[in-house]
Amino acid sequence: MTSTSASVFIIGAGIVGTNIADELVSRGWNNITVVEQGPLGMPGGSTSHAPGLVFQTNVSKTMTLFAQYTVEKFLSLQKDGESCFNQVGGLEVATTLERLEDLKRKLGYAHSWGIDAQLVGPEECRKLYPSLNPSLVLGGLHIPSDGLALAARAVQLLIERTTQAGVRYLGSTAVTGIEKADGRVTGVVTSDTTIPADIVISCAGFWGVEIGAMVGLPVPLLPMAHQYVKTTAVPHHNAEGATANGDALPNGDGKLMNGNLPPNSAILPILRYQDQDLYYREHGDQYGIGYYGHRPMPVNAASLGKTPEDVNEHKMPSRLDFTMDDFDPAWKLSQELLPVLKNCEIADGFNGIFSFTPDGGPLVGQSPTLDGFYVAEAVWVTHSAGVARAVAEVLTTGKSNIDLAECEISRFEQVQLTPAYVSETSQQNFVEVYDILHPLQPRESPRNLRVSPFYVRHRELGAFFLEAGGWERPHWFEENAKLLQDLPSEWQPIERDAWSARYYSPIAVAEAWKTRTAVAMYDMTPLRRLEISGPGAVDLLKRLTTGNVSRKPGAVTYTLLLNDSGGVRSDITVARIQEDLFQVGVNGPVDTAYFTREARLQSKHSPDRLVQVRDITGATCCIGLWGPRARDVISMVSDDDFSNKGLSYFRVKRANVGGVPVTAMRLSYVGELGWELYASAENGLRLWDALWKAGQSHGIIAAGRTAFNSLRLEKGFRSWGTDMTTEHDPYEAGLDFAVKADKDGFVGKASLEGRSKETAARKLRCLTVNDGSSVVLGKEPVFFDGKAQGYVTSAAFGYTIGKPIAYAYLPSAVCEGSVVEIEYFGRKIAATVTAEPLYDPQMSRLRG
Repeated sequence: MTSTSASVFIIGAGIVGTNIADELVSRGWNNITVVEQGPLGMPGGSTSHAPGLVFQTNVSKTMTLFAQYTVEKFLSLQKDGESCFNQVGGLEVATTLERLEDLKRKLGYAHSWGIDAQLVGPEECRKLYPSLNPSLVLGGLHIPSDGLALAARAVQLLIERTTQAGVRYLGSTAVTGIEKADGRVTGVVTSDTTIPADIVISCAGFWGVEIGAMVGLPVPLLPMAHQYVKTTAVPHHNAEGATANGDALPNGDGKLMNGNLPPNSAILPILRYQDQDLYYREHGDQYGIGYYGHRPMPVNAASLGKTPEDVNEHKMPSRLDFTMDDFDPAWKLSQELLPVLKNCEIADGFNGIFSFTPDGGPLVGQSPTLDGFYVAEAVWVTHSAGVARAVAEVLTTGKSNIDLAECEISRFEQVQLTPAYVSETSQQNFVEVYDILHPLQPRESPRNLRVSPFYVRHRELGAFFLEAGGWERPHWFEENAKLLQDLPSEWQPIERDAWSARYYSPIAVAEAWKTRTAVAMYDMTPLRRLEISGPGAVDLLKRLTTGNVSRKPGAVTYTLLLNDSGGVRSDITVARIQEDLFQVGVNGPVDTAYFTREARLQSKHSPDRLVQVRDITGATCCIGLWGPRARDVISMVSDDDFSNKGLSYFRVKRANVGGVPVTAMRLSYVGELGWELYASAENGLRLWDALWKAGQSHGIIAAGRTAFNSLRLEKGFRSWGTDMTTEHDPYEAGLDFAVKADKDGFVGKASLEGRSKETAARKLRCLTVNDGSSVVLGKEPVFFDGKAQGYVTSAAFGYTIGKPIAYAYLPSAVCEGSVVEIEYFGRKIAATVTAEPLYDPQMSRLRG
């Protein structure tokens, strides 16, 4: 069976399913069946009532690129000279000073991701949108390329052209089951028949939970109702130069229309009033108003019943009865912002169902437990074509050109897949959808889902916790505040602006200082650990990694996982404990799913090379003991040899510390002498207490993630997901040292042929901020020669070097010594491209 002869079955003929069919057809695939439980003319899911607003700029680069492609594709999707996208532009207005500042930050995202955007003052806002109340609006963000996707029309055109290409559509046909055998999907059971399939893609939208349940796949989305109304005709519905008496009005293509406007036409930009959770679009001479400020309204999709045959604009499963009491505040607020609405009424309203997820992102990718079963769920019209292209690229080439880490169905921890967690966090995302959120802002609830064995000691030391992956992670300890009075002058903390000072404490300076001058204990428990074992373990790791992992037991290797195109899918550490036993430090659940699938396939194909993958994170714990006095401390609680001779850099051995069996690895991501000490969870507190007691005479402290991030950047250590993704190869990311060029047969090797540091068109560069005080947080655009050339990946204040640090991908022509500018809330901050690492380039501190 060739790739193009694979039989593909797509569940759902909404905006996502039809786009995926189209993207596959354009790549030469045509053995495709699309099934829809509703009538094809109007399926009745979220697409059928979606207002179609496409605001491209997003804090996520991935989501922005998805939206950009949606605009591009829908502009090209035409019939009779009319496209499926009305590029009226977008305007987001600020009515508070806080929102006005946030628009400056969003302008930075636009520059970072290549979107043309402008900040405009109150007068320009009124020129763009004459109905605005001049006494409320302080300014706005205007994006000319935003607009309205005509989703229902696009679906019909996509069905038409893919049908002509050989795609088969089955309307009013429910999926009742998925057939599988030997770990693979084999077919789909419908209400009428069973259809064989090599690949099944669930694009069922808010019904995706039920489809996932058919194969035992938790699909963490929550259907929720969102209010939308249409007003009666607006008496003064006029853009600049238009009149209210039926004279010629410009349409979205710059043409003129006379008399009554077509029902869904629009002239003015789509408008967002995020300070009050509202957005607006035109429907001819009516206004459409969407509202997120009401109470969350979760829906059980299974309770909606069978989709009827006679679906229409006012009767569909995804359109629930309107609740005016919930909308009353929005109506009053809308009349304040747009006084023209005082002269009209609400003509129609409904509560429309959309999908929300725990982190607000879509759910895309292959099931971790059933090969050939894919999902593309919780995808809004805004990102639909972009997601569809990514899925088609994965199926036809093995990878998406846009990094999908933020979207992977496998990205959630097990505790985050529980119905209670999905419900609470998805509702929280609905409430916060238009809120101004700080990059470090944690959830308030649910918390304390996962705590390390040291949690009780952290609390006693006054830890300030932030949450990630369900883990409570200390970022600093109030107990260390007393150290601030002892800081040398060159270590004194700087004053920060209000934004960068949020979720930050100068206590982190003291913790970094003690790490560099004495010794500190870091809780590294949340780092995910896999145990990979069996006669085929070394073969699996050799095939999947770029480094030499087949060295004798006792070796630790920092290495990369690449995709077939040479992009960095993860960076990992591989410790060979025994001949057939490895402990592998990975970056999260997606890595676990990857190793587990590859192990299963290898064991099935070659039973003599059986390999097992076990996640041991929750059963173990880890302390990073680092600093120039680390040996003094450990020698007081262990008779094992922790000298360079006994355990040199990047080596591992079993030992006893304070009467606790540990696996000790000579690693350090803060750039100081020390070890990662792993123990079973039930022995963790005993290990902590033994080290803490032994370290008192050596100035030991507990230190948190804020200091850790600063120290790792001073050493130039990369963080996967920010400093490199699948969009970067090892040469661009400065990780070529982790690739053994003479090693054969690893994933991605062929794609690296001909590439080198010299041929890389862009490189991850270290920047130091010239004024010594301006701290940025990440994703800000970096300008060179007056043009945005890249964006900040990671940033922190470098406490040891006494100035802020930022890393950014820049064209290779931007060399060391070049001065660039980082745009931070509309202000340009000069920075210099600097040689790295900034601290201990000879590695003498690390090697002890």
